[in-house]
Order: sequence, then structure tokens, then C-alpha cells
Amino acid sequence: MKTLTLKACLTTAVISAMSLFAAASDTGMPDVEPSMLYAPLVYDNYTPAATGHNARASRLYNLNAGDEWLQDAISEADRTRQMRQRAMIENPQLVAYNANLLPEAPPEGVIASDPRQGMLSVAAPQVAVDDVTPPETPVLPVHHWLHVFSASLQFTQAYISGNWYQGGENNLALLGSINWNCNLNQDLHPNWLFNNALSYKLGLATTHGDSIRKYLINEDNFLFTSQLGYKAVKNWYYSAMLQFTTQFLNNYKTNTRTMTAAFLSPAELNIGLGMTYNYKKADDRMFTLAIAPISYNLKYCRNITDIDPTRFGINAGHHSKSTVGSNFEAKWLWRFNPHVMITSRLYMFTNYEYVQGDWENTFDFNIGKYLTTQLYTHLRFDRSRARDDDWNYWQFKEILSLGVIYRFATVN
Repeated sequence: MKTLTLKACLTTAVISAMSLFAAASDTGMPDVEPSMLYAPLVYDNYTPAATGHNARASRLYNLNAGDEWLQDAISEADRTRQMRQRAMIENPQLVAYNANLLPEAPPEGVIASDPRQGMLSVAAPQVAVDDVTPPETPVLPVHHWLHVFSASLQFTQAYISGNWYQGGENNLALLGSINWNCNLNQDLHPNWLFNNALSYKLGLATTHGDSIRKYLINEDNFLFTSQLGYKAVKNWYYSAMLQFTTQFLNNYKTNTRTMTAAFLSPAELNIGLGMTYNYKKADDRMFTLAIAPISYNLKYCRNITDIDPTRFGINAGHHSKSTVGSNFEAKWLWRFNPHVMITSRLYMFTNYEYVQGDWENTFDFNIGKYLTTQLYTHLRFDRSRARDDDWNYWQFKEILSLGVIYRFATVN
């Protein structure tokens, strides 16, 4: 019975409203505002009856004038909402739609009417597309060679007063070094190994103990190494190795004019054939081991007039000495973190009559981007030269320095 009564009420309300709109239109009366009470029942959510809307609205808008009109509008909206919710609860069969079950809205388009058919049609919007040529896919360059270059200048300084109880001399020492590596990109050539490295170190120090010269050379070393290999299995390569070392400047014995070294005096060349093991983990760990059972070694002294060639294992009166034997070289790099790095190189050669070896270690401690502290040690063993009373066949050098360093990498 309620259903019929509510339907009749709604029908009567709709007809009355339509008549009222028509009469207003004919008589010129003011327009009557529409009400949600005449709209179809559509369920979207349930809102409990609220209280205090008028007070909240007044505080929200912070009106200084009378707000009776706002309170009346809010009250009317509350009554309309409550009446619609009550009609839907008591007469759910009159709910025309459920907002949660409504179909998706049609895509945006152009509406066209056909009066003869009495129909509306929705056409897809026409999008104007300019005739634009799509961009070409960029071609990434292929880099077959990887270059890494670094240069550093380090120094040490000491001042000692004349009455210092232990004695000593003021001194200033500079150590400059250049390192360049040019390696074949193994990502593009996985079966080949071609590594080239060039380094040069020059160290100068002031001296007061030498009455002839104001400075001495404590480091002058040029070194070039090259490895060419073809993969045998996993990290092993059939390889050929080359190493050349010399110095550039003249060096003298303290307080004398006796020359101890000069350009190509000495110089040493070694060429070997064998196997190379190459391991690399990212850029923080690298290890290379080269074993050459067949190796050719050439020692050379250009100036035998001022320099005694026997100091370098060369027979007196001769510029060079050639031997055949075996050698191996191991290189190791370990970067603990961006600020601490250790590099080590161990090289040995033997002609089965004497043994000659070098073990170099460099400890780099970076302070910021350009400052570094470096500890360099070089231990050498050489049975080809005369025995020393204090060190026997051993030789040792150590340099601790602080300075600046610059590194950059390029590819081509």
C-alpha cells in the first residue's frame, strides 16, 4: 500500500511541477528552482542524519553578515537528502539505479542527430595529426678501446733547526707520476685480450749534503707493458708479453761527478710467450697472471764511458747482454672503497743462472676528489749484479707522500 501511495505522490508532484513551470512560462512569473525530490532515485551511498550543519557552515565561510539564507539552504539540502534516503530504504523497488553498478561512461566523442530517425549517434572525435616524420633511432657509438689516464703531484717537506738534538737536514721532495692504460674492450671482443700500460715516475729532493748539486733524483722510472692474447679456456689466454723500462735523466753519486744512470743507461726489454690469466670483477678487483716459459731478455747501457755497465749485469766493455729464460708477472688491484686502493705488481725473470725480480706496491688513500696520500714500496732482488755487503742481493725503496691527483677516462 505504501508503494502505491508513494508512486501516486511522486506522480502528482511531477505533474504539478510541470504545470507550475508551464504556467510560469505563460504568465511571465519568476522561474521556480528545481528540486532533487523530483529526480529519479539513484543509490550512491548512505549518509547518517547530520547535526550542526548550520553552525559549521557559518564557521566555514566566516560570514560577518546575516547567514539565514545559508542556514535555510543547508537545512533544505539535509531534508531533501534524508527524504530520498528514507524513500529508498522503505521502497527499494523504486530505486532506478545503483551508482556502483552503472556502466562505464561512453568515450568522449562528437554527437550527431538524425531527425528523420529520431536518433542520436556518437562518433569518435577527429584528431588532427600533423604530418611529422618520426625521429630516427639514435645509433649508439661502439667503443673498441678503453682509456684511463691519471696524473699526480705529491710532495714532502721537513724543517729541522740547526740545534736539533738528533741532527738532520731541511729537505723538500717532489714526486710526479703519470699513468695511462689503453685496453681492448672485451665486451665487444670477448675472445681477445690486448692490454697496454704506460707509467712514468719522477722524484726530486733537495739535499744539503751534496756540495756539488742542490737536488738529487730519487726516482726516475719509465715502464711500458703490453699483453696480447687469444682465449684458450675461461679466463686463460694464449699470450705474448712485452715489457720495456728505462730512465730519462742523469743521476750522480753524492759529492762526486760519477754518473750512476742516464737515458737508456740502463734499459731493459723482455719479450715472452706463454699463458695469461685475466680476472676482473667490476672496477674494484682485478688480477692478471702472465707466465712465459719462453722469454727473451735484453739489458742495454748506452753510455759505458761514464757509467759502469757491470752495475746492471752487463759484462765490462759491452753495451748489452741478451739471455733466454722464463718470466712471470702478476698484477693485482683491490679497491676497498672509493677512498682506499691497493695496487701490486710482482715480476720475475730467470735464465736459470741468476734470478731477477721486482715487487712494487702502491697504497692510495684519497682525501676528497683531488687530494691523496700515497705510500709506495719497491723491493728488488738481482743476482746478476755484484753482491752488496749490507743488503746482499736485495734493494729497497720506500716513498710516503701527500699531494694532488687528477684522473679521467675516455673511450674510442
